[in-house]
Amino acid sequence: MAAVLGDGELPDFWRGLGLPGLIDVHVHFYPERMLRKVWSYFDSVFWTITYRGSDAERVAQLADLGVRAYPALSYAHRPGMAAELNAWALEFARNNPACIPSATFYPESDNLVYVEKALSAGVRIFKVHVQVGAFDPRDELLDPVWGMLADSGTPVITHAGSGPLPGRHTGPGPLEAVLQRHPRLTAVIAHMGTPEYAEFLELADRFERVHLDTTMAFTDFVEGFAPYPQEKMAMVRELGLAGKILLGSDFPNIPYSYAHQIEALARLDLGDDWLRAVCWHNAARLLGIP
Repeated sequence: MAAVLGDGELPDFWRGLGLPGLIDVHVHFYPERMLRKVWSYFDSVFWTITYRGSDAERVAQLADLGVRAYPALSYAHRPGMAAELNAWALEFARNNPACIPSATFYPESDNLVYVEKALSAGVRIFKVHVQVGAFDPRDELLDPVWGMLADSGTPVITHAGSGPLPGRHTGPGPLEAVLQRHPRLTAVIAHMGTPEYAEFLELADRFERVHLDTTMAFTDFVEGFAPYPQEKMAMVRELGLAGKILLGSDFPNIPYSYAHQIEALARLDLGDDWLRAVCWHNAARLLGIP
């Protein structure tokens, strides 16, 4: 199964594993104005976006790849932004049945109101970006939100690692403090915690509801500047089989083909059961997908 060469071969990959497709927990769709700003930033600093079509074209691309469920992740980087992003994401999910309703939040006085509203509207997954948002996850304005999400069991995709660039509050320490206060929080550490891989693996091992997503990890691109420690691969296998590692891609904001993320996972040679768990079963269980 390790010889995945291109997007057109992905259906053969997941069919070969006996899966109905893929579940990707780290996919981005944004309002047009935000989309252009994000793409412009990546173009000027890090990489060129591979999948540049319209929303409709990218929805069709995901369907062709066999991605059966995905969120439309966005993230607030200033006050007064999250509620509007949440309304857009909910409308997007209503118009695209494969899309899991998603939302975001920010340390501001009314966040509990709009997070509760989002949950009532059917949101099943949240996203926060500590580096881009430039906030401390320990901020007292976030504490009630973490508590509400811990109680509801709603997953939060959390970009807390210091890659690709460190922020004032990135790294495992701030998130660990949140988990100590809310040990039942369902946090999904984006990018396997790049580059603090070992520390975030430890958090996933210690806290019952902490997971990791594979977004960009193990790819040639990330291995070039933040290689995954080989001595930790046994733990990666163990946590994947235990339901704690989920497929993520960062589609469409990637500088290579979607298939390369899957190829990178397959060539780890952790076994077909591990691939089945990571590519479908773990996320299906966490998000209640049949």
